[in-house]
Amino acid sequence: MALKPTIYKFGIHIANLDTDHYDSINLTVAQHPSETVERMMARVLAFTLNADERLEFTKGLCEPDDADIWLKDYDETIALWVDVGEPSLDRLKRSARMSRSTKVYAFNSKADTWWQQIKNKAHEFDVEIYQFDHTAIEQLASITARTMQASVTITGESAYFAADEGDVQISWQRLQ
Repeated sequence: MALKPTIYKFGIHIANLDTDHYDSINLTVAQHPSETVERMMARVLAFTLNADERLEFTKGLCEPDDADIWLKDYDETIALWVDVGEPSLDRLKRSARMSRSTKVYAFNSKADTWWQQIKNKAHEFDVEIYQFDHTAIEQLASITARTMQASVTITGESAYFAADEGDVQISWQRLQ
């Protein structure tokens, strides 16, 4: 018998001071049985950073050839491909070829090693690569509840995530 995903429900108020995007969104997020809460919350954070009415989670780990998050145009072409984690160079090449814009958000403790291994070849692809502060992602995971209301304020290279369960300041750096 296959394990089923764990479902999380988020009500998030977004204030992106960099892009003047202000919105309230409701997300239902399926945490794959093999996915950590840290990775799931990195996906939620990446979603809020790129918030748009057509942005959507894909089947993610269930469909390894798909992005984690994407934004499709009305003609079904992929305008934005978002990966969370440390994709291979082949995946970077494929995602850059399949979409107009590609973003990667590395988040875990091995992200530094991954970046050192790929950085000399990653510049060949038109991909934006960011690295979340791993400790902050762990803190974000520690305050995660199955149902939660939160607000996210984004400015510069940081986001302030506030919920009844606690609050976390998450920073990132652009690697490429």
